[in-house]
Amino acid sequence: MNIDSLVNNLTPELFERLQYGASTGKWPDGTPLTEAQKEQTVQLVMLYQAKVAKTNEQFTINAEGEMVQKSKRELQKEFKKENEIARFSENDL
Repeated sequence: MNIDSLVNNLTPELFERLQYGASTGKWPDGTPLTEAQKEQTVQLVMLYQAKVAKTNEQFTINAEGEMVQKSKRELQKEFKKENEIARFSENDL
């Protein structure tokens, strides 16, 4: 199995487990990751974000493997008013 098919076949639930492991250094059950697991987990998370998730996070990895940092203005454009659930003014509260 090549890396692209591996990343494309990750379920969202498995991605969440990998992301947890990459950020905390342990699996959700508390088992610590080995150094090799840490490296592989971080790589898989970055590849998934770049190729599948296409997330709205400020820091992410693009399809070429380069780190992308979005400005506040870029993030605000992505979260347009039509994506809002509700907006209140001070008078409504």
